[in-house]
Amino acid sequence: MEETKHVHTHSLPDGTVIEHVHEDAGAQGHGHPHSHTHTHTHTKAVLNRLSRAIGHLESIRRMVEDGRDCSEVLIQLSAVKAAINNTGKVILQDHIEHCIVDAVESGDKEALEELNKAIDRFMK
Repeated sequence: MEETKHVHTHSLPDGTVIEHVHEDAGAQGHGHPHSHTHTHTHTKAVLNRLSRAIGHLESIRRMVEDGRDCSEVLIQLSAVKAAINNTGKVILQDHIEHCIVDAVESGDKEALEELNKAIDRFMK
């Protein structure tokens, strides 16, 4: 089967443009590019959470550079991991509420397969 690639673009309210590629395997895929557009209700919250996690991670790097106690560093790393996991949950919720609802309404089974793969990777 011939594989085709489709670029899927999202424009966020703050002007940020996010693109990702969907690959179809000919008749096995749905055979058409994603044409739906949508907004995510939690984009600003996700960006804020990511900014805080990045700042926290930078402070952990400084802790390591300064020779801080390993136990303190591990505790702070645990906090960043929890923040990232919670951010992932918000993104997943948004994805289900918008992208997956659109996919189900349009009969896009590939989107559901991609969701399953993404959940599997996220849970590892």
